Amino acid sequence: MSLRPAARRLVFLVSLPLLLSAPAACGPEHLTRECGPETAVVSEVVDGDTVRLDTGESVRYLLADTPETTPGKEECLGSEAGTYNRQLVEGRAIRLEYDQECRDRYGRLLAYVSIEDRSVNALLVERGYACVLHIPPNGNDRVADYQSLENSARTSHRGLWGLCPEPPCGD
Repeated sequence: MSLRPAARRLVFLVSLPLLLSAPAACGPEHLTRECGPETAVVSEVVDGDTVRLDTGESVRYLLADTPETTPGKEECLGSEAGTYNRQLVEGRAIRLEYDQECRDRYGRLLAYVSIEDRSVNALLVERGYACVLHIPPNGNDRVADYQSLENSARTSHRGLWGLCPEPPCGD
């Protein structure tokens, strides 16, 4: 069944406002709008690489993996990573930038977190509180930069690379 030209024009004209108001299918604006808030206040630091927002959402940092601090599994420098993260973000307004996948299997938002113009994710890796954790497709465009930060921390023996006999994310 094919529509007559007049009917096709009518369908197009009726659909046009919907098409124009729909979000773009690509780009960071779409990801921010679809994933979660663009800015928020950190109400609680869960650990070195996870925070809870004033919206109630939890955010897991992309490309940064800090040592664990769960009961019965206190890894070397885990508490210090949590303290450093707390000093950076707790009670402060942050900016969130999302990648291709919005959430992890635990329902947490996955994001790059910035305070002012500084990437918290990168600072954790650069200072040796975290190693790079790349789970594609997220991070594909930034992983090389983060690996460079980790290599610099390793060669300078910063953080877990100088203080931990067996870094939890070591080779």
